[in-house]
Amino acid sequence: MKEFIKGNKKTLNAWAFYDWANSVYALVISSSIFPLFYGALFRIKGLNTASFFGIETPSESIISYVTAIGFLFVAFASPILSGVADYLGNKKFFLKLFCTIGSLSCMALYFFDLESLTLGLFFYTTALVGFWGSLVFYNSYLPDLAFPEQQDAISAKGYSLGYIGSVILLLINLAMLMKYESFGFENELEAMRVSFLLVGIWWLGFSQITYKYLPDFRNDKKIERHVFFSGIKELKKVFHKLGDFPALKRYLTAFFVYSMAVQTVMIIAAYFGEKEVLWESDEQRTSGLIISILLIQLIAVLGAILTSKISAKFGNVNTLISINILWILICIYAYTVQTPVQFYIAASCVGLVMGGIQSLSRSTYSKMLPENIDTTSLFSFYDVTEKIGIVIGMMMYGLVTQITGKVQNAILFLAIFFIVGVVLLFNLKKVTKV
Repeated sequence: MKEFIKGNKKTLNAWAFYDWANSVYALVISSSIFPLFYGALFRIKGLNTASFFGIETPSESIISYVTAIGFLFVAFASPILSGVADYLGNKKFFLKLFCTIGSLSCMALYFFDLESLTLGLFFYTTALVGFWGSLVFYNSYLPDLAFPEQQDAISAKGYSLGYIGSVILLLINLAMLMKYESFGFENELEAMRVSFLLVGIWWLGFSQITYKYLPDFRNDKKIERHVFFSGIKELKKVFHKLGDFPALKRYLTAFFVYSMAVQTVMIIAAYFGEKEVLWESDEQRTSGLIISILLIQLIAVLGAILTSKISAKFGNVNTLISINILWILICIYAYTVQTPVQFYIAASCVGLVMGGIQSLSRSTYSKMLPENIDTTSLFSFYDVTEKIGIVIGMMMYGLVTQITGKVQNAILFLAIFFIVGVVLLFNLKKVTKV
């Protein structure tokens, strides 16, 4: 085994390439094809609701609640597994494990239907757990592999590779949907099912390139019972230590709040477009929604790179404040969206700020971490913070939609989180120059 060299470009590029591999899940399953597929299943049956724990619940609220449940599992499981990874030094093993669970679950979505809705939602949840669980260990590699001055750029490169790779697969899926007869499919639904298979194959296949170059820090320790609780103990220690690092504590608080809204908007955007936008036909709905998602991805590449350059000039916190203000305006505008053109405009704006805020949030946290402290437990705390925020955001979205009967109300409600985020980031400026 070759000796590990921190800052090595080949290793950093291999790390970033995992974004290329796994981002197809975020785009195809989370953001575009699956939301179309899910909505079509209900529309074909003439249904708007289904039984959820014995209660007739709107379809969009069901997927929100199930998504929240998946993130809640990740939030509780990741610190336990991170503790094991810290002890054994085998974060690479867990990265592979969650990648395998996620990719195989994507393939299993081929069998999703309303007659076995519970089983289908189970595979939807395990795919979500696989994706987000792998990111816990993937993100924790960043400060191990890159020096602080490299982290903004390589983080942005990872997101950019993810957007480009996922767009390529989505274009293939779009061709399958638009010309399904030419591909030998009976209808669009069958083409969508095959797209789920392709996501799993792409994710599992391309991740092997990352595994080839990513270092393995395993040691000779053996697993012991106390290790399973060490991750939770580490999170408690991190929580109590935050008092010694006021800048980091204020940043995590701000991140927790605005991330609720960012991730929720990204997850529900396609469901919003599928149901609330006044498309002229089912064909226009399919092509229009995929085109809008492609628009988001392509503009997000520019957004991630542009944000990296702006933050280098004006600072990370100032840039995050500006991006949060843009998110507020987007939420207000989304409340008025009804036509496809309006939806395309909203999608373009989301793309511009989506890549930037994700990439910059990750690298800002990495740059603010104290030196000589284990990065896995700190990134585990970061990820748990994010996941709990998503759980709250998705639950609030589902509840507001279910109570008011209007998705636009839920989108407008999310603007509150961005407003609070701006206030907290201004407070952060008092104690840091990042």
